[in-house]
Amino acid sequence: MTIGYRADLPNYAGELFTASREQTPFLSMIGGLTNGGKISRNLNFPLASEYSLSAVAQPAITEAVAAAGPPAPNNYARSHTHNTCQIFQEGVQISYVTQATMGQMSDTIGNDNPVTNEKDFQIMLSLQTIARDVEYSFLHGAHAAYADEDSAFTTRGIVTAATSNTTAEGNADLTKDLFNAALVDAYTNGAKFMKPVIFCNAFQKTMFSNIYGYAPEDRNYGGVNIKTIETDFGVMGIVLEPHITASTVLVADLAVCSPVFCLVPGKPPLFYEDLGKAGAAELGQLFGLIGLDYGPEWMHLTMTGLSTS
Repeated sequence: MTIGYRADLPNYAGELFTASREQTPFLSMIGGLTNGGKISRNLNFPLASEYSLSAVAQPAITEAVAAAGPPAPNNYARSHTHNTCQIFQEGVQISYVTQATMGQMSDTIGNDNPVTNEKDFQIMLSLQTIARDVEYSFLHGAHAAYADEDSAFTTRGIVTAATSNTTAEGNADLTKDLFNAALVDAYTNGAKFMKPVIFCNAFQKTMFSNIYGYAPEDRNYGGVNIKTIETDFGVMGIVLEPHITASTVLVADLAVCSPVFCLVPGKPPLFYEDLGKAGAAELGQLFGLIGLDYGPEWMHLTMTGLSTS
């Protein structure tokens, strides 16, 4: 682990800004890292126990057949799906000199340091890093179950999981007809659309505004920002998601989505702890075992390979 020395963490005056995308809308809408979620006592946790009914039909049963006894039972079998909690971990190590010299500025322009405690600042940014990594993993994560201490175990993301209702659009522009066709396919495959929300990156967000927008006639006001659309399958919000690929649209049913935490005894889902002193420096870590419960994967849909220009 790299120690945070004064030369590596210079102090500057001025308001703090970053061009990095800090928003985690999907994670926030399903409960976040502190305000909700499910608890698992196992790294692997169940998503759903699924079954299928027999095809609908009109029975044609005679009196004699009915009197002879019931038909053979269908015996509806169930199948099981699961996902995995994975490790999210960040280290923080700050030298005593760095912590003692917050007034030592690295330039001569101003003397008001917006960071008054380097350790707290590094912990805050490490928390943001984990939240962004959780968001990306919940969207695009590839699954690997626990095998042994030398093998990484990872959670499956919802975009990766939604295999029943995914369409490859072949670089086509997003249109109403294309979107409606995807909704119809998902409904045919069993999607319930209980709490559907559309997640897309900047380009597809502008496409939704273009194809569903209606600008009022006003010489002083123009443009549209479509945040909700009415479809034949219910009302759907549209969320700008910076961590989804530009060519993908996700419709997630948030009614069945939740973070899952495998708790360390006596600890919250994601926690910081001091690990003691390492010479003239303080050492600590952020740690959590976190996974995504997305319910039955056929509750969601994705459109991939959309045009991005």
